[in-house]
Amino acid sequence: MAASMLRRTALGVLNASMKLQRPCSGSAASATSSYPGIIESHEEFRFVERLIPPTQVPKPPKHTGVTPSGWIPPKDTLPDLPYVVRRSRMHNVPVYTDITHGNRQMTVIRKIEGDIWALEAEVREFLTNLTGRTPATQVNEISHSIRIKGYFDKELQAWLAEKGF
Repeated sequence: MAASMLRRTALGVLNASMKLQRPCSGSAASATSSYPGIIESHEEFRFVERLIPPTQVPKPPKHTGVTPSGWIPPKDTLPDLPYVVRRSRMHNVPVYTDITHGNRQMTVIRKIEGDIWALEAEVREFLTNLTGRTPATQVNEISHSIRIKGYFDKELQAWLAEKGF
């Protein structure tokens, strides 16, 4: 009884799968298709190219000073310092704010190349003159970044842009 039930079930599944199969591309059923063929047009590809996003951010135009949006262009030549702070891929100074542990306010300077400790000493001296007290800093040589306790992003961005980065 169980064997005949299994046989009927297997035959039912086999018949259902045969009905669901479509004819292969070389069969006579597909030759009478009502779909048009594929036409390749190289002239109209320019319309498609407009839709493809660019692979990189274009170089910004040359500016002599601060732009109306507040963006400051980098100097043509890098300053003669033992460190370099590279711009981000959007051509901004890489100074960011961060909140950790719910309410700890931090400022992060990223993309530092060269003597990171010299930059940390200059940042500490700049912020000491600005606030009147020495801020807590943390240097991460692996990620090429400096973390400063407190929000000093606007001041540090202006200071680094003034230096020529």
